[in-house]
Amino acid sequence: AAAAIVGIVASRRGALAARGCDRGASRVRGPTRRPPRRLARMEPRPDEFRRVMGHFATGVSVVTTYEPDGGRPAGITVNAFSSVSLEPPLVMVALDRRRFITPMVRSAGRYAVNVLGEDQQALSDCFAHAPVSPGREAFCGATWHPGPAGLPLIEGAIATLECTVVETFSAGDHDLFIGRVDSLDEHREGVA
Repeated sequence: AAAAIVGIVASRRGALAARGCDRGASRVRGPTRRPPRRLARMEPRPDEFRRVMGHFATGVSVVTTYEPDGGRPAGITVNAFSSVSLEPPLVMVALDRRRFITPMVRSAGRYAVNVLGEDQQALSDCFAHAPVSPGREAFCGATWHPGPAGLPLIEGAIATLECTVVETFSAGDHDLFIGRVDSLDEHREGVA
């Protein structure tokens, strides 16, 4: 009789173990989860993507450097500007490879960021290549001076940073320029 009871217990444990319900096995509680269903990849149109991303409020800045001959300043409005690291101080600007200034920054290995205030909309529009006079080819008529590191800084900007490129990453149709901050200054109160 004892052998029969041991046999029944052993077969019962075997059946429970097969179902993952023995005392040594962990039990699954709740409904079993299915892997998430993969949706078909959707490729948004560039105009649609720009419109949707336009809902994210960003500050406006103008990236400046010198033309290849080293004489005249050049600038372009950007909103893809971000701090990357505090130690060492690093920032990032994203520049479309098709824009005139991208090869200048790549070649010079340096750029300045001029954070504009809300009262500098006309300057922002001009550096974004709006049809105004004087135009971007005349540095939008902006008054500027060389900063401590020698890069062109726009007078009246809220803040300025002069940077040396330490890394460049390719991302889609843009180059991301990671710059070590060589000099920075906060010139006035304001909101970008």
